[in-house]
Amino acid sequence: MEFKDMVVIVTGSGRGIGQSIALKFGEQNAKVAVVDRKEDRARDTVQMIEKQGGKALALGTDVTDFSQVQEMVTKTSEELGTIDILVNNAGWSVLRPFMDVPMDLWDPIIDINLKGCLYSCRAVSETMIKSKHGKIINVASDAGRVGSPLEAIYAAAKGGVIAFTKSLAGALAPWNINVNCVCPGPTDTPMVRKGIELNELIATEMEKRKQEIPLKRYAQPDEIADAVLFFASKESKYITGQVLSVSGGATMVG
Repeated sequence: MEFKDMVVIVTGSGRGIGQSIALKFGEQNAKVAVVDRKEDRARDTVQMIEKQGGKALALGTDVTDFSQVQEMVTKTSEELGTIDILVNNAGWSVLRPFMDVPMDLWDPIIDINLKGCLYSCRAVSETMIKSKHGKIINVASDAGRVGSPLEAIYAAAKGGVIAFTKSLAGALAPWNINVNCVCPGPTDTPMVRKGIELNELIATEMEKRKQEIPLKRYAQPDEIADAVLFFASKESKYITGQVLSVSGGATMVG
């Protein structure tokens, strides 16, 4: 895979899966806009990319605010160049039974996981249409494909991302823009580890999920990143509107 001097935006890349994605692009000599709601986390990722010889830009952006997303896209274009790749990775969830999730958390979960993706795609699509090329990879979740007992609202939002990916792929195809979706299964991230440490119900549910995975382990963030880079690469130039589960075989769906 060759990404030398390509300009990549990765949302939610201050830690976890997003950070791994940003680092992988940095290793491949891409110019990476590291986007995170907390700018200090974005700067940490930028420092890691720069230590390995890459070029990156830290942008503190709330993806649920369209004006901030537009500003992020403008700054990326001004400082790094024409945007080639967008990775919508920003996401957030709470692991609780549906009836225990306060209704005041519904909108934030939907806003971050679904609207944030819509906003970034809307802003970046304008520049990609002008340049008549681009790759958009939306990171959803297998929860959006098969459901998740402790993440009903999150699963609904990610299901929306999957449907949106297919719709957008058709809409942008005339401009040579590919749009695909990566759906991680349970992944060993700081957010997941914190939930396991703090809540016995979550710990029990996550152990149950692990035992149901044919490969008998959680994914590592860099394994999700590998799938994202494939969709971003020239090797996938004839693939669009597709959904790829990276779940160790836990969700064998068509």
